[in-house]
Amino acid sequence: MVQEPRFLSAEQILLTTLVVQLAVIAVLATMLVRFSWFRRILLSERRDWPDRLIFSAGLGIPLSAGVIARLLLRYNAADFTVAGSFLAGLIAGPYAGALVGSMVGLPALAAGEFIAIPLAVGCGFAGGGLREICPKEAIWHFSPLFFTALHRHALRFLRSFRIDWQIILLTPPILLELLRQGLGHRFGAERLFYFAPTTPLLWLLVVLSTVLCVAIPIKIWNTARIEHRLQEQEKLLMAAKVEALASQINPHFLFNTLASISSLIRSQPETARMLIVKLSGLLRRLLRASEHFVTLREELASIDEYLDIESVRFGSKLRVEKQIAPESLGVLVPSMLLQPLVENSIKHGLSPKVGNGCITIRSHIAGGHTVIEVVDDGQGVSEDHLRSATADGIGLRNVNERLKVIYGVEYQLRLKSVPGQGTCARIEIPELLVSERITA
Repeated sequence: MVQEPRFLSAEQILLTTLVVQLAVIAVLATMLVRFSWFRRILLSERRDWPDRLIFSAGLGIPLSAGVIARLLLRYNAADFTVAGSFLAGLIAGPYAGALVGSMVGLPALAAGEFIAIPLAVGCGFAGGGLREICPKEAIWHFSPLFFTALHRHALRFLRSFRIDWQIILLTPPILLELLRQGLGHRFGAERLFYFAPTTPLLWLLVVLSTVLCVAIPIKIWNTARIEHRLQEQEKLLMAAKVEALASQINPHFLFNTLASISSLIRSQPETARMLIVKLSGLLRRLLRASEHFVTLREELASIDEYLDIESVRFGSKLRVEKQIAPESLGVLVPSMLLQPLVENSIKHGLSPKVGNGCITIRSHIAGGHTVIEVVDDGQGVSEDHLRSATADGIGLRNVNERLKVIYGVEYQLRLKSVPGQGTCARIEIPELLVSERITA
């Protein structure tokens, strides 16, 4: 037996349209906030005229397309004449709201709906006027779940008779939708598009839909604003950590070098004097440098100055070799990254060794990463000593912490040592080649 097709009733069609309308406005708000220029405008409460025009065009064009889709395709869920115009004014001011209202009303005016454009412009001015008197943060707190806290707002108002901006923000969309309903009934659907509910429940749902079409984009855009602020706070926190770690390493280096000089003052005063001169030159360069990131070429130059000081102490016993890949010289690395590694090789690897010692500094690029190694042929240490050196030693711990803070926890200082043969300190960081310096 063949069943006859069943069609939706007028009430079911209206209910379905209202649900789809909420989905459409959510998708539109999500798409717009993905554009950097639109997100930048949302982040600032003071907008110049170019920003207002860009915002009006960015919101008004898709809203106008929705009206055209309703006129040509009978897709009623895409029409946001009241909610869209009011939303534009609430976010960007009365003139932006009026401009969006004009853009939304023009297609309807061309189709003979003469009341659409004055209503849309009026909604834009209503939203903009409310923005002028309402605290800006109160607007961003307007939530699509307002009805769950409506009783609390009402009780708070009755107890203290203080202005509750959430109630005030809720009222205009309701009144504007009721106004559209009244004008539609008075002049007919030929002069103004409106949903025609037939039951009190559908009336309530139509009004609720208009309110939600304002609240949902605000919620989506406010979430994007909060995420941006959190990202900015994370950047500031990372910069503060880098600054603190960088400020640790210079006193540590200075203390160790001065300790070396003090041991030579009585036995080798001329050598100590020469070391002080070289140290003062190195400190002048460090004090002039404000960047927390330098190229590997600059970092190696500072290592050369430090090795000049150590060469005076050790003489011909200390030999330094460099195996630097030319393409790695322009890579950006954290400032004073290699000095603690070289110092550790000299202090713990070569100083206790009898006879000559060699430090090899190597670098190459592989798989989008820059690999830097500081290798010595000193006495080497055990695994337990390596772990304690990374955890307790100021210099090595500082290097390890800076790598994790800047690049992530997967980027750490790797130490490998063989007793009697030497130690290798390995750093692997993402390759970054830019023409401008990066500061924390």
